[in-house]
Amino acid sequence: MERPGWGSGARRWRLTALLGAGAAVLALALTLLGSPPGSGAGTAGTGRAGDRGHGTPAHPRPSVGWGFTHTQYSADQGGGAATGRVERLLAADGGMPQDQALMGWGADNPEPVKGRYDFGALDRRIGFVRRSGGTPVITLCCSPDWMKGGRAGATDWSRSALETAPTPDHYQDFADLAATVARRYPDVRHFLVWNEFKGFWNDAEGRWDYEGYTRLYNLVHRALKKVDRHIMVGGPYLVMDSLDPGDRNASAALRGPWGAVDQRVLDAFGYWNAHKAGADFTVVDGSSYTNDGRTPPDEFAATDKLTAVSAWVRRRTRGLPLWWAEYYVEPPGPGDDRERWSEQHRLAVHAAALIALARGGTGSAFYWNPEERQGTACPGCLWTPTGAAGGGRPLPLYGLLSRFGRAFPPGTRYRGVSVAPDGVPDVRVLASDRTVLVVNTRDRATSARVDGRRIGLRAYEVRWLDR
Repeated sequence: MERPGWGSGARRWRLTALLGAGAAVLALALTLLGSPPGSGAGTAGTGRAGDRGHGTPAHPRPSVGWGFTHTQYSADQGGGAATGRVERLLAADGGMPQDQALMGWGADNPEPVKGRYDFGALDRRIGFVRRSGGTPVITLCCSPDWMKGGRAGATDWSRSALETAPTPDHYQDFADLAATVARRYPDVRHFLVWNEFKGFWNDAEGRWDYEGYTRLYNLVHRALKKVDRHIMVGGPYLVMDSLDPGDRNASAALRGPWGAVDQRVLDAFGYWNAHKAGADFTVVDGSSYTNDGRTPPDEFAATDKLTAVSAWVRRRTRGLPLWWAEYYVEPPGPGDDRERWSEQHRLAVHAAALIALARGGTGSAFYWNPEERQGTACPGCLWTPTGAAGGGRPLPLYGLLSRFGRAFPPGTRYRGVSVAPDGVPDVRVLASDRTVLVVNTRDRATSARVDGRRIGLRAYEVRWLDR
């Protein structure tokens, strides 16, 4: 049967988002044809000192707020002027939390042969995070081929291979690799264990293999805590898929006008929550839209799902800090076309999503930055592509995310804010002691009395007010 949730992540699973730092064509050729003659076990460029500290660690930060995830093409690659421009942009804003996968999404196979490591691409990414003043976070996914039935020294970058989990007899090897990574980057204090339960689907029973994932999670948790008890570990990084309420797998307990969460996901969460060795924070991801790409009752009201899911998770983890590793509000269209919405429309819906997350008790969330390699247009990106010298310039979503992170940092106490009855249907608001964020959800101009003052708002305008 089709695994629940893979359809909702179509954008995230474009081939270029999966491949490591090597060229896609070359990687696929090697996958299909095997290693070239004389290449041996594929250990060229590897070394045994994987746990030797790399570079100059930044001062670890205890808290993580609102940030973004590096994908295949990110700001560490391209022209020096463009990459430097993004570094300075991030540093000037005080840095942002930045997540990077262990393998894939711009990082090469870290251990192509057992005991021999290749951290070149990951070193480059972590170096960029440090130089830009960010807080580095690592998602411990995916795993080398030899841990999942593949050939040592080879790397299959296909989607099916990346979605394969380590076999149970290699769970400890993966935990050992996680510990090696933690020793190499001592300033990385936050680790997410695996990604979206990839490879942990039980076909025979038509449910998630939550027992297998939890066993892997517990081994990784123990390995990281042995390296440094101050390292913070989180899971289970489940996709909180929502379905039509009439679907046979729809939850009766977690539903709303936006749909119903898949009960199989909630069952997996419950098992992990009851049997985990420990957790310093909880991690989930998901979209405001349903698995069939709908946003009931509309794209703004659908973000209420993010509030409902966040509150549900927080209640069951007794207030453990909650992270959304990914969140999505734009249903994928034909060909993954992100140009269906204007940039202002996109900005307004994303602002509503951030408000919804905060209202549910989320403390950290990461925007999956879909950066392109070349060109000048990049719908939904944080900055223009850095493949040319003129790239690396901030786009509207960067302004929203960076300002939201500064205005509502970890530990923010959210305050009530008055909205006159005539404005309630039109606007979404979030407030702290010092700042009010207002979003016009209409495709037309409107006015509203917010926090005691009447303001005019353009179509889909996002407005910041001082208190």
